Amino acid sequence: MNQKTTSEFYDASLGEAHASVDTTVSRKGFKRILAYFGPAYLVSVGYMDPGNWATDLQGGAQFGYKLIWILLMSNIIALFLQSLSARLGIVRRKDLAQANREIYPPLVNFCLYVLAELAIAACDLAEVLGMAIGIHLLFGLPLIAGVAITVLDTFLLMWLQKLGIRKLEAFIITLVGIIGLSFLLELIFAKPELGLVIKGFIPTKLNAASLYIAVGIIGATVMPHNLYLHSALVQTRKISTDTAGIKRALKYNNIDSFIALNGAFFVNAAILILAATVFFNTGHNQVAKIEDAYQLLSPLLGNKFAPTLFAIALIAAGQSSTITGTLAGQIVMEGYLNLRIDPLLRRLLTRLIAIAPAAVVILLYGDEKVDDLLVFSQVVLSLQLGFAIIPLIHFVSDKKTMGQFAINNWMKVIAWVIATILVYLNVQLVAGKIMEVFALEGYLVAKGSVIVFSGLFLWLFLTMTFLPIVQKQQQLHNRQVDMHPSALPLDNLHTRPLKAIVVALDFSDNDGKLIAQAIAQGQFEAHYTLLHIIESVSANYLGASSDDAETQKDTERLQTYADQLIAKGYQVSIRLGYRNRVKEIVRLVKEAKADLLVVGAHRHRGIKDYLFGETIDSVRHDLDIAILIINVYASK
Repeated sequence: MNQKTTSEFYDASLGEAHASVDTTVSRKGFKRILAYFGPAYLVSVGYMDPGNWATDLQGGAQFGYKLIWILLMSNIIALFLQSLSARLGIVRRKDLAQANREIYPPLVNFCLYVLAELAIAACDLAEVLGMAIGIHLLFGLPLIAGVAITVLDTFLLMWLQKLGIRKLEAFIITLVGIIGLSFLLELIFAKPELGLVIKGFIPTKLNAASLYIAVGIIGATVMPHNLYLHSALVQTRKISTDTAGIKRALKYNNIDSFIALNGAFFVNAAILILAATVFFNTGHNQVAKIEDAYQLLSPLLGNKFAPTLFAIALIAAGQSSTITGTLAGQIVMEGYLNLRIDPLLRRLLTRLIAIAPAAVVILLYGDEKVDDLLVFSQVVLSLQLGFAIIPLIHFVSDKKTMGQFAINNWMKVIAWVIATILVYLNVQLVAGKIMEVFALEGYLVAKGSVIVFSGLFLWLFLTMTFLPIVQKQQQLHNRQVDMHPSALPLDNLHTRPLKAIVVALDFSDNDGKLIAQAIAQGQFEAHYTLLHIIESVSANYLGASSDDAETQKDTERLQTYADQLIAKGYQVSIRLGYRNRVKEIVRLVKEAKADLLVVGAHRHRGIKDYLFGETIDSVRHDLDIAILIINVYASK
C-alpha cells in the first residue's frame, strides 16, 4: 500500500482513510461490486437516528398513516441528493465543505460553516438523547447518566477507525441490521392493516400541526450533514480516474445508495406504522414521547419482547448515527476551515456541544421535555437544508469542474424543484413562528432579534444562491475580453492554393452567381465539383437507383453546366446526392477532398428556416474546411 505524503494527507478529505479501499484491484463477480459498498450504509444511519424516531412516533400517533407519503417523498429526495453528493466526491475528489471553501468568500464561507456545525450539533443532540433514552429504558439508569455515558462512544470510534474504514462499515452495517430486524419483528407483532397503510401513501393537505411534524420528518430524513458526509466517504475508495473508472464508481455507488436508503425508509415507515397501529388506532394519539411508546407497547401488543426490541433498536440507532455524525463534524471543520486538530479532541468537542443542551434541558425541565427537544432538533436540521443543497446543485452542474459528469438539464430541473420545495416548507414554518412572536405584546428585544437574524439569513441565502451564477457570468465575460489579445505582426500572409472546390447548386436563377464566385477563388488551377441534392419522392425512397423524370432532368442540367465550364478550360465534375440534404453535402464534400465549399444563403427567416432547413448551420458544424456563403439576393 502506497504511503501518502503529508501534503496529500492534509488536503484529502478524511485523510486517514482517503483512498484506503482499492477498487482498481481485479475482482470477479459480486466481489467487484462489494468493494464499492459501504459509504451509503454509514450515510443511511443518519436517516434512522433517534430524531427520526421522535418525529415518526409523533406523526404516527397523532395523524395515523397520513404522513407516510411525507416519508416516501423524503426518501426519494434523499436518494437524489445523496447521489449528487456522491457524484461530487467521486468526480472532483473533494467533499462539499472543501468545494464551498473554493467558491465562496471568507465571510459567507464562515457563515455556512457555522450553520453546518449547528446542523451537526442538532443531529448529535438527537443521537445523544436517543442513546440515553435507550439506556434508561433497557437498564433503568437516569437520563442524565445515559447522556454522560455517550461520551464513551468517542473512544469506540477512535478504536474502529484504527481498524480501518471497512471494519467501521461492518460495525455500522451490523447495527443497521439489528435495527431493521427489530422493527420487522415489531410489525409482525403489531399486524397493521395493509389497506390503511397503502392509503397513507396518497398525499393529503397539511394543517399547522401536521406541517410542523412533516418538516421535522423531512429534516430528520433529508439531513444536511449527510451531504457533507457522503461526498467524503466515497473518497475512501481508490478508483480509476479515467472515464470508465468514474462511470463505474458512480454506477455502483448509486446502487449502494439505493439499497441502503431504502433500508432506512423501511425503518422509518415501520416506526410510523407501528405508532399508527398501536397508538393512533387505539385512541392513544397523545403519545409523543419515546418512553411512553416503550411503556405502552407491551400491554397494547400483548407481547413482552416488543419493548425490549424497541430499546435495543433505539440504542443501536443512537450508537451508529453518533459515529457518523462525529465523522461529519470532522469533515465540516477540516473542509471549511482547512483546520485539522487532534481527532480525539475534535470528537470530544463535538460530543460536549451536543451533551451540554441535553444536560441543561434535563436538569432544568426534567425528562418531560426531552422528546420535544428531539423534534425541535430535527426542525433545526430541516432549516439548514437549503444552505447545503443549493451549493451542491451549483457544484454538480458546473461543466468547468465536473466536465462530462456535470448533471444534465432534466436533473438540474429536478434538483432545483426539490430545493424550492424544501425552502418553501421551511419558510412557511419559520414565517408562522415569526408571526406568533409578533402577535405577542411587548417582547421588543425578541422581536428586534428576529428581524436582525431574518435579515442576516436572507442576505446569506441570496448570496449563497446567486454568487456562483454571478461569478460564472464574470468568467464568461473575462474570457470574451481575453479573446482579443494585442495585435500581432502580419508576417505570414501566404495561403495554400485551393485545389478542390465544391459548389452546391439548387438550380435557381442564382446558379451562375455561385459558380462565378467559386471560379474567382480557384481560377484555372482548381478542380470544381458541381453538386446538387435531388429530393424527389423517388430519390428519397430509391436513392442512387432513382430514375424518375426529375432525377433525369437534374442530371442533365448539372451536366450542361459542367460542359460549358469544361469548354472554357476549367476542370469540372458533377456529383448528385439523395435524401438528406445536410448529410449528403457533407459526405460528397469529404469524398471530393475539397478545400472550399461554396453555398448560397437565401435569407430564410422564422418559419421558413424550419420549412427549408437550416442547411448552412448544420453543414458547417460537420466540416473542417472553409465555407464561402454567398448572399444570392445581394445586388450584383
